[in-house]
Amino acid sequence: MLDIRFIREHVDAVREGARRKRIDFDPDRLLAVDERRRTLIRQVEDAKAEQKRRGKAVGGLAPEARAAELAGLGQLKESIAAGEAQLHEVLAEFDALMLRVPNVPAAEVPEGRDDSQNVELRRVGAVPDKGFPLLDHVELGRRLGILDIERGVRLSGARFYFLRGAGALLHRAVLAFALDHMVKKGFEPMEVPVLVRDPAMVGTAYFPGGEEQAYRLERDQLNLVGTAEVPLTSFRSGEILQLSELPVRLVAQSHCFRREAGAAGKDTKGLYRIHQFQKVEQVVILPADEGLSREWHESIVRNAEELLQALELPYRVVNVCGGDLGQPQVQKFDIETWMPSRGGWGETHSASRFHDFQARRLELRYRDERGELRFCHTLNNTVVASPRILIPILELYQQKDGSVVVPRALRPWMGGVEVLEPLA
Repeated sequence: MLDIRFIREHVDAVREGARRKRIDFDPDRLLAVDERRRTLIRQVEDAKAEQKRRGKAVGGLAPEARAAELAGLGQLKESIAAGEAQLHEVLAEFDALMLRVPNVPAAEVPEGRDDSQNVELRRVGAVPDKGFPLLDHVELGRRLGILDIERGVRLSGARFYFLRGAGALLHRAVLAFALDHMVKKGFEPMEVPVLVRDPAMVGTAYFPGGEEQAYRLERDQLNLVGTAEVPLTSFRSGEILQLSELPVRLVAQSHCFRREAGAAGKDTKGLYRIHQFQKVEQVVILPADEGLSREWHESIVRNAEELLQALELPYRVVNVCGGDLGQPQVQKFDIETWMPSRGGWGETHSASRFHDFQARRLELRYRDERGELRFCHTLNNTVVASPRILIPILELYQQKDGSVVVPRALRPWMGGVEVLEPLA
C-alpha cells in the first residue's frame, strides 16, 4: 500500500507506474474519493465539536430557551449520524481503492508487456552438450522408479504426483542443502503456519487480486499459502521493532499450494507447474532506506545463485519488465535455470523488493535514530523450489545409460547414494 499523501503529490508517477505494469487503475477516482473522505471527516468532527460545546451550555439556559436548544441538538445528532453513515460508505470505497494501487516500479525496470520481454542481465555456466538424445524428467523419473504422476493424478487430480525412493531423498536433499546454506549466512530458521487468515494475505499483497490462485478453507476462513513469504513477512505484523533488531533475516522451508487458475493447458506435463510443492524462502526486513534495499536485493539474489553454482546448474538472471511485475513490487529479478525438456530457461527463483508497500498493510514499523516511527522495507527471494528444481538436476545430470548422477553438493543427504540407476 502506498501512502495517500505520496499518491496526492505524485499522482502522475502512480498513473505511469500502473501503465508500465499493465494494471488497470484510475488514481483520479481514488483522489476524488479521498477528497470526499476528508470533507466528511471535517464535517463530522466539526459537528461533534459543536454538539459538545452546545451540550455543555444547555444547562445554563432559561427553560424556554433550553427546550429549543435541546430540539436543535436533536437535529444536530441526526445530522451527525447521517454524516457518519456517509463517511462509512466512503471509507469502505477508499480502503478498497487503496488496496488496488500498484507500487511504483523503479526507473530501471524495463518496459515490456510480459515475461518474453524481461531483460537478461547475466548468464552463469555453460549449457552442456551431452552428446546423446536427452530424456525428459518424466521419462527419467519413470525409468528410475522415482516419479509416479499417474497415481498422483488418480489420487488427487491433475498436477499432482508422488516422489518415491531416491526421488524423495533427492527432494529432501535439495531442500536441506538450501536451508543449511541460509542458516550459515545468519538467517534465522523458522517453522511456519501454512494456513493463514485473510489479513496475512492482504498484508503481503496476495489479496485482493490473487484469490483465484489460493486454496481456501471457507468453513475456517483460512488460506493455504503459496509461499512462506506470507507467514515470514507477517511474523512481526502490528509490532514496533527497534532499530537494533534490523535487518531481520528469516528463512523457512514450507509446503506451498497454488491453484494455477488460468493455466489450463499450460505446462501440463511433468513437475513444472503443479499444485503442491515445497520452497525454502528468504525474507529480509530493513530500515526504510533505498540504498540499503538495493544492496540487500542483490544479496538475496546472490544467495540463490550460490546454491545453483554449488549444484553446477547453468542459469541466467533477468530484470523483470513492467508487464510481468506484480502489484506490490518495486523491482524483481528472476533466476531461470536451463531445462532441456523445455528447450530453454525455466524460472526457479524470484527476488523482489517492495519498499514499505507490504509493511504499511502489515503495520510493520520501527523507531529510527530520532525515535520516530517509520514503516520497514521488505524483500524476499526463493532459495530453492522443489520439485521444480529436480527438472534441471535430473535432465542435466543424466548419463547415456539412463542413470542420473547425484550432484556432489547433495550427496551428504542421500544416505550414500551417488548415482540413481534405472530399474532392471
